Amino acid sequence: MTDPTVIRAYPDGPLLVRGDFRLEDENGEEVDPRRGTIALCRCDKSARKPFCDGSHTLSRRGRLARETRE
Repeated sequence: MTDPTVIRAYPDGPLLVRGDFRLEDENGEEVDPRRGTIALCRCDKSARKPFCDGSHTLSRRGRLARETRE
């Protein structure tokens, strides 16, 4: 028996998907994730959509810097 798929949402970060899954594009075509664990973008800033490229950290740092100045 395979392990169940686990999707974990990280605060201000991606959705981490682990386990047996099939990733499809908007047309239902399979997207090769190239690995068994993937991070899916939730901030809409990634240059590698649907995958996370870490752009949310830049956005968060900018927000924190602005809050510190205020």
